[in-house]
Amino acid sequence: MTHISPDPEPERSTGLEPGGGVPPGETPPAESSLPEAGPRETHNPTKGWAKAPLTLIIVLTVLVAAFFLAYALVLIL
Repeated sequence: MTHISPDPEPERSTGLEPGGGVPPGETPPAESSLPEAGPRETHNPTKGWAKAPLTLIIVLTVLVAAFFLAYALVLIL
């Protein structure tokens, strides 16, 4: 694959003044498309959480909260 530069080449672009300026009334060159903007995406995983990991996280959160609640009750009594 060859890389396509999005910048115009001043020596090949019409209507450019020395230094890259555009004279009044002249349309600047349009931007080109960037077909090589990023890596090709071949694997699109599903969005969201699966049921098993989400259930495990909830169960662990409830167990940790219950532990700290019981620990606080023991310290109070």
